[in-house]
Amino acid sequence: MDFSGSSVVVTGGAGFIGSHVVDALVSKGAKVTVFDNFSTGYRELVNEQEGRVRLVEADLLDYEAVRRAIAGASFVFHLAANADVKDGLLHPRKDVEQNIIATQNVLEAMREHGVRNIAFSSTGALYGDAPVFPTPEDAPFPIQTSLYGASKVAAEGLLTAYSFGYGFSTWIFRFVSLLGPRYSHGHIIDFWRKLRRDPKVLEVLGDGHQKKSYLHVSDCVRAIFVAIDRAAAPKGGAPLHIFNLGHPGMLEVNESIGILCREMKVSPELRYTGGERGWVGDAPRILLDTRKIEGLGWSPTKTIEDSVVETLRFIEANAFLHTPAPKPA
Repeated sequence: MDFSGSSVVVTGGAGFIGSHVVDALVSKGAKVTVFDNFSTGYRELVNEQEGRVRLVEADLLDYEAVRRAIAGASFVFHLAANADVKDGLLHPRKDVEQNIIATQNVLEAMREHGVRNIAFSSTGALYGDAPVFPTPEDAPFPIQTSLYGASKVAAEGLLTAYSFGYGFSTWIFRFVSLLGPRYSHGHIIDFWRKLRRDPKVLEVLGDGHQKKSYLHVSDCVRAIFVAIDRAAAPKGGAPLHIFNLGHPGMLEVNESIGILCREMKVSPELRYTGGERGWVGDAPRILLDTRKIEGLGWSPTKTIEDSVVETLRFIEANAFLHTPAPKPA
């Protein structure tokens, strides 16, 4: 797809993934509207450029703000979401509002303005405790164990219904956890902050044997555009595409800790909270089958260990990440 001269909206464009997508779109000649409420995004990641990038600071629950931002667009990358899986049970409405209602607002604004192209950031977490590894896109969904996973399933349902009902061209991407520059949420930064406060002791949620796949953000963004460029239109029915994005390798939590401790030159006592899950809803093992996206000529270029090291170095070099982003009232 040729983005040159096109008007594109990126929700969550001040976030980890979104800011990289914005950069890729600008390099392709697009004019980009970044829509973000800065609940988890950072202003340091938004490079406003006259005629190329404009910022709309607003919440996706404000439908009028959404419809104004989307007017005149040709493509929407809906990447904004509440991704706080671990503490989802502490604020159960947040996943419903930020992941379901917000998605409905985006889709309805698109329908109102005749925008028919959308890419959506979903998650490998919706496979739950998958019985098949690596887990393919057509795996049956298990009982959902996290509010985050459940909300992403619901959001995908809205996307597929709009795709079939209104002829939207839809790309759904189910990610593993991502690593790399601009990373600001997840176990690497959590461990780093703990070790920075006290390098002698590190609390580890669960038993440390949780083992999951991770993917460098540059490989992820490249896969997104490969899918948009090369995925063939289906014969009949809605133009709907669903892709797993992940790495063929896996990394155990204890291995992550080993890499971090080596790089930070610390030797803490590890104190495990116990159990195979780090928290309620945690999937102790995630590995996605990525043969579908690989069939379009994509493959990851970064190892998981190198991605962990690069992530750590970015965190250490950027002071704005040293404390959590302020939360809205």
